[in-house]
Amino acid sequence: MFAGIGLSRVAGLVRERAIAYFLGTSGSVDAFRVAFRVPNLLQNLLGEGVLSASFIPGYSRLLAENRDEDAGRMAGAVAGLLGIVAGLSVLAGVLLAEPLTALLAPGWRGAGDPRFDQAVTMMRVLFPAVGLLVLSAWCLGVLNSHRRFFLSYVAPVVWNAAQVSALIAAGLWGLGIEELALALAWGVLAGSALQLLIQLPSVMRLIGELRLSADVSFPPVRQAVRAFFPVVAGRGVIQLMTFVEIMLASFLAVGAVAMLGYAQQLYILPISLFGMSVAAAELPELSTTSHHARGALAERLRAGMARIAFFVAPTVLAYLVLGPLIVGALYRTGQFGPEDTIAVWLVLAAFSVGLVASTSSRLLQSALYAANHAAAPAKVAAVRVLVAAGIGAALMLPLDRVEVVDGGLALVGEEPSVCAVVDDGPVECPRLGAVGLALGAGVSAWLEYALLRRAVRRRLGVLVRAGGGRMMRTLAAVAVATLVAVPAAAWLPGHPLVAGPLACLGTGVAYLLAAERLGLRELPALGSLARLFRPSDDGGDSR
Repeated sequence: MFAGIGLSRVAGLVRERAIAYFLGTSGSVDAFRVAFRVPNLLQNLLGEGVLSASFIPGYSRLLAENRDEDAGRMAGAVAGLLGIVAGLSVLAGVLLAEPLTALLAPGWRGAGDPRFDQAVTMMRVLFPAVGLLVLSAWCLGVLNSHRRFFLSYVAPVVWNAAQVSALIAAGLWGLGIEELALALAWGVLAGSALQLLIQLPSVMRLIGELRLSADVSFPPVRQAVRAFFPVVAGRGVIQLMTFVEIMLASFLAVGAVAMLGYAQQLYILPISLFGMSVAAAELPELSTTSHHARGALAERLRAGMARIAFFVAPTVLAYLVLGPLIVGALYRTGQFGPEDTIAVWLVLAAFSVGLVASTSSRLLQSALYAANHAAAPAKVAAVRVLVAAGIGAALMLPLDRVEVVDGGLALVGEEPSVCAVVDDGPVECPRLGAVGLALGAGVSAWLEYALLRRAVRRRLGVLVRAGGGRMMRTLAAVAVATLVAVPAAAWLPGHPLVAGPLACLGTGVAYLLAAERLGLRELPALGSLARLFRPSDDGGDSR
């Protein structure tokens, strides 16, 4: 599963680099991010998250009890119900694209911003992709329940490849920035179809004869439907935070929504690689573990949290210290300039404040979902949204008076500085209003984590200890890696495309070596890596 998620995320970064090359932080990227937000909301509500909480637990139990026929019946009913709901949602989204865009970006419509009409057009293209992505998520649920993780998580590679191909083709055709953004939207639709088609053959082999229905009288289906609504509420509240971010960002300077999107791609990467992979792998096991066996449950959660911290803690270090090199290596190309690099790094650094908490929270949510306590994460998420919105709203306007110009920060004068000139006219230097929104999200993530720990303790009787010896050793290894990261960020010369990978490699090797010496053997090959740098017994270099 880790390999599948890794490949899909790498493909996602390639897609983002292509967007940066052709579109930079232009208003067309703002419009695309807004247009995709509502369809993406439905994908998350009806797709992977809800299926993980309401479908996989029941389906996994039926498989564990060797009730294959009942499992197939449940899969067919859930697929039928999802198809109906997704189809109606797509129809409504296409018809209501204009009022939905006005709701999501109120700052654009009132100002007569051309980004508004762009977003409406692209939203009508993107909504049909939702139905395909929801059914693709149903495939993921079936494959995960059968412990077939790789295909379901590598399938998004073709989704990303379709978007990159659409951008390249439109660029070679000589289209302008607005037309390029529309081509990207069509690439999303084509990729969604391919992502579903690549999974269907394997799913059909596992299920056998698929009988679609909308039968909610079958007890496992009825239980999944009952779990569906509180999980929708929980996921909806979490997604509401991204809605609030975009709504607030629509009142900021051009490029704020684009910068949030670029930074979120990197922010979500470790959450997907480590938080989601550990949580997804543990969910079937947690669902079949008796919750009266508190000792076993606590040990699974503690081990999962330790694995997450081992990988995410050095990622936070890299984003904070090596951020300009990382962002520059991935995005600095074409329309994406050095000022954009600094601005996106600062947004990423603000998000990273809560990265460990956000990643760990995924595992705690899975524990509550597996025990049929789906309402608890929803309540916690509501509190997080309120706190994030309050902090972001308070910080964004003061920070939007600060711009990145000539490699440094300056207050915006009477006339904003111009950093580039393109076919569509001058491009103003990026401002930092989005940093305030990102700080709100980062700080509120720790509140969510604390409240989820309390919910697990109260409802499951399990105390999840976040500290302990393993955590202290992880922090010690991060401290050692910092001694490499700081001079690497300051002294490595050349384009970030060269300096960035070198700095990350050196920092990563230092962290792994320190972790091995401290007894943190989370990677099977860690001992072999350390032996490459350890003198042999005869005084020579080991080979």
